[in-house]
Amino acid sequence: MVLEVGDPAPDFTLKNQHGEDISLSSFRGAPVVLVFFPFAFSGICTGEFAEIRDHAAELHGAEVLAISCDHFFANRAFADAQDLEFSVLSDFWPHGEVARAYGIFNEDVGVAERGTYVIDGGGVVRWKVEQGIGEPRDLGAYREALATVS
Repeated sequence: MVLEVGDPAPDFTLKNQHGEDISLSSFRGAPVVLVFFPFAFSGICTGEFAEIRDHAAELHGAEVLAISCDHFFANRAFADAQDLEFSVLSDFWPHGEVARAYGIFNEDVGVAERGTYVIDGGGVVRWKVEQGIGEPRDLGAYREALATVS
């Protein structure tokens, strides 16, 4: 499935790095930035999340939810090592189910590609960027998109 701007964002419930269930629908009324990433501790992912962490105040109050196919224990170690205060969610089992719902799962490698989705308070996708595993994203584009989303 290809998810387009204007489509309803598929709802999900995943475990965060603390083992808590987090549902996308629980954030209705506020913007959310879903950030799919392939591998905890990889160089590009570490750099992207350091930038998000260091510039969180510039994201217009949006909730950041990071999602990988790594187990929540690996996500906990990654979040702790990087001082990430937002939820890092595990799409471990059923493996890649949420990434598939967003059309960002790489079947050959078994991980999420780099996909970012800005979702408005009504649960609608208002902006997206999808890139390959080795292609970093630009945080400035998130800020611009969030400036127009409520």
